[in-house]
Amino acid sequence: MTTINLRDIYPFYTSDCFVEVPDEVAAAMAEFDRKEAAYRLRTYRHKAYYSLDRDDGIEHAALFVSVSPDELYERKVTMQELHAAIASLPDKQAKRVYAHFILGMTQTDIARAEGVSKMAVCYSIERALQTMEKFLKNRL
Repeated sequence: MTTINLRDIYPFYTSDCFVEVPDEVAAAMAEFDRKEAAYRLRTYRHKAYYSLDRDDGIEHAALFVSVSPDELYERKVTMQELHAAIASLPDKQAKRVYAHFILGMTQTDIARAEGVSKMAVCYSIERALQTMEKFLKNRL
């Protein structure tokens, strides 16, 4: 058994209070103190004094970079061209491409919903992508 002073561990103790604890508990507490000291030292050495989740906006500013008007316009034009390419497809291919890439459905799920084989859906999507590629190359 090891005797520890609770005043050293808990800051709200104002006077000494000695308690006997098993050696395993004392060893675990000492290991925690060593790891905490090592963490504080690493923080000091690497000047990592703040966290990104401080609620002061630093995380948002780091993750969400503001987009320039040129980039917004380019995205808009790209989306319009993509929608035009999908609209140029036959109805069945357009529905399959939309379901697979926009809705995130697997080819197996699409085949099951339409009552066809998975290979038919796979081939249809491949042909649709080739057609869209030709359409977009001609537009540019």
